[in-house]
Amino acid sequence: MSRALPALSVRRLRKSFGAVVAVDDVSLDVERGEFLSLLGPSGCGKSTVLRMVAGLVVPDAGQVVLAGEDITGVAVHRRNLGLVFQSYALFPHMTVADNVAFGLRRRGVAEAELRPRVDRMLELVRLGALGARYPRELSGGQQQRVALARALATEPGVLLLDEPLSNLDALLRDEMRVELKRLQERLGTTMIFVTHDQAEALILSDRVVVMQSGRIEQVGRPEEVYRRPATPFVARFLGRANFLSGSIAGMSDAGVVVAIDGGLSVVAVAHPGLAPGQRVAVAIRQEHIRIEGPGAGPERVNRFPVTVVFHAFAGQAHHYVVQLADGRELEVAAPGAVLPLARGAAAVIEWGPDDVVLLADGGAAGAR
Repeated sequence: MSRALPALSVRRLRKSFGAVVAVDDVSLDVERGEFLSLLGPSGCGKSTVLRMVAGLVVPDAGQVVLAGEDITGVAVHRRNLGLVFQSYALFPHMTVADNVAFGLRRRGVAEAELRPRVDRMLELVRLGALGARYPRELSGGQQQRVALARALATEPGVLLLDEPLSNLDALLRDEMRVELKRLQERLGTTMIFVTHDQAEALILSDRVVVMQSGRIEQVGRPEEVYRRPATPFVARFLGRANFLSGSIAGMSDAGVVVAIDGGLSVVAVAHPGLAPGQRVAVAIRQEHIRIEGPGAGPERVNRFPVTVVFHAFAGQAHHYVVQLADGRELEVAAPGAVLPLARGAAAVIEWGPDDVVLLADGGAAGAR
């Protein structure tokens, strides 16, 4: 049985602006009905990839293939793609309903068919009662929903979204994430979403594409890229972690022992391919470090006495900076419901071997 064609493929896309290589040999398949996010810092090339897919930027090399058809040279309005950008780009002189109907009218859809489709889209985005209003009479979140409805009304093969939530305040952005994901699941629309917000990508995506300097660093499910980063960049960019350098010292019953530069020893889950003496980077995410008051406690690996040198309360979490006996400092995020430890207090931190991410030679040696 043959495998279904991807909804969209990009093959060896490349784009330079003068001496700057914005996108460098990027290839990717997007499956039908998938929510895929392009994630990375400003200037990493994610928006340029999206704009080449949309036809707004002409690639220097490579192909864009939609449902098996090469559309690299096809005009924007003939690509059967929906576009939603950071600015809502609504027509201020048109009502909400007419904004949603705009693309349908351009495609020659008859009025008898057009109105039911517009009404359906407005109901889907929970704006059914606001069709007669103008954009200036709507909140930011409502305007974004109109932009989504307008893009979806033409039933595009793929919907492209370029940081569409970044202009919203934090609370509204959280609400719109839920709305967008529920809408995508309900319609089954293939969506490609560009963002620099790590939490947004993890919450919304079926898969995440992490980019840096015009190249793809890693592609995977949210849990995979977060818990098993392929490169130090991915480990640093996704979430907040403490990084240590060391070398493989050997094996113990608990796992592989890493001798950290400066005298500390850390135990991680054993992973094939690690050899004694091999240099590695060790990453321990802040939320994986448990902190408690002083006490002997059970004899366990990765358990160390510390002194609290900084504490701040952030609602959902207590943020600590703690100092080990050798003067090394680590950052810890503890649940907000736990009673805080004061600055200067003695404490104990601990993490499990499966909380340790090992990265060797610039790539993933192993992670849990």
